[in-house]
Amino acid sequence: MVEAAQAKRSPGPDSTFDFDQMLANAGTMASENIGKAPRFIAFASTSMPPAALRTMIDNVVRAGGVVVFRGLPQNSAKALSAALAKVAKPGEQLDGVGIDPRLFRAFGIEAVPAYVVTSSDFDLCDGFDCAGPLPPHDRMIGNVTAGHALETFARGGGPGALLAAQHLARLERAPQ
Repeated sequence: MVEAAQAKRSPGPDSTFDFDQMLANAGTMASENIGKAPRFIAFASTSMPPAALRTMIDNVVRAGGVVVFRGLPQNSAKALSAALAKVAKPGEQLDGVGIDPRLFRAFGIEAVPAYVVTSSDFDLCDGFDCAGPLPPHDRMIGNVTAGHALETFARGGGPGALLAAQHLARLERAPQ
């Protein structure tokens, strides 16, 4: 079962959002917690309302999933940092958040928010035009909560049902 990443606070009241740390955390998260690829993935955009994005990040991370962005808005790390600073509490690191256009491409995600739960690990193709085989998975696109998506997947009996039920249980028992 995937371990939930917890939000961490860096020392000092004057700390700001640390983009470099987010990238380092995303790499560590991919190599330590979730095997080859994440199994519960929420797809997000900085164009989402900050409150909705904050709720998504909190719930998905508590459930043991990851939140991914397609890339840098306006091709700018500064723009991403500014957008996420509206979401993060002062000095908070947003663990469980990363950038991975390969996941968007692999699952054909064109609109957000979207949620995917896979039935098994999979390898992501590293090329710009390549597409690797995906495991069976459940996918939902729309303005719903992580809990609603997980509950729907778990009750639906699809390929991600068992894992969705485990993530849902984690979400429901995790402190808020």
